[in-house]
Amino acid sequence: EDLAVAVGGANEIIVAVPSRAFRTVAGALVDFRGLAVSVTKGIEHDSGLTMCGVLQACAPRAKVAALSGPTLAPEVARGIPTAIVAASSDLGVARVVQSLFHRPAFRVYTSGDLLGVELGGALKNIIAIAAGVGDGLGFGDNAKAALVTRAVAEMRRLGVACGAQAETFTGLSGLGDLTVTCFSKLSRNRGFGEELGRGVPLFDLLAASRHVVEGHPTTRSAWQLARKHGVSTPIIEQVHAMLYEGKDVKAAVRDLTSRDSKAED
Repeated sequence: EDLAVAVGGANEIIVAVPSRAFRTVAGALVDFRGLAVSVTKGIEHDSGLTMCGVLQACAPRAKVAALSGPTLAPEVARGIPTAIVAASSDLGVARVVQSLFHRPAFRVYTSGDLLGVELGGALKNIIAIAAGVGDGLGFGDNAKAALVTRAVAEMRRLGVACGAQAETFTGLSGLGDLTVTCFSKLSRNRGFGEELGRGVPLFDLLAASRHVVEGHPTTRSAWQLARKHGVSTPIIEQVHAMLYEGKDVKAAVRDLTSRDSKAED
């Protein structure tokens, strides 16, 4: 109720809460008619909806958009150049978001593929956990480059099956965000995976975490989406096995790398 009052006179709002709290917040926006921009990267567990999907369901009168891309907060705060995507199913809305946020050190591009942009931002957190596991096990740059490249194909397969555009996953919200999240020491999801790779128990990691590691709940949601659509997602499957089935990290790596050979897609 307080939130509804707080945003009552606003024309534009940014929704930046953890995915687990997103529907609760969105539910307070039922009468909001302005522009709601989501910067949360996740997939709702029960419904399989992206965050803008939740916004559209809870606030049907709002104009909905997402901002997503390689934007590690400490670097953005320091004014270090980057680029991001403003996405909406209505390109006019995406252009409004672009005009609000575009700066010389913060370039904003537009996209009409809202679903693809959001899925890229959500799925890359799962892959970053896998990349971190590799770091914790002492793997090198070759392994990470191979993982990231194959992850793009996996994200694209799942995204297209859900209705997204294939090319979105090689853009800023896909490959761009995936790259920085898998390689940066600032990445929470990569760091979470690194601790797993070093042998820290999952329960201890979750109990000690002071920050949201969105890749953890997103793994379960993405795994369910892949099963629903009958899509092969071997990386997501092994991360799911580590996080939700108690699988040893070395066994997960072994099973991922020992699959039958195939043509590159």
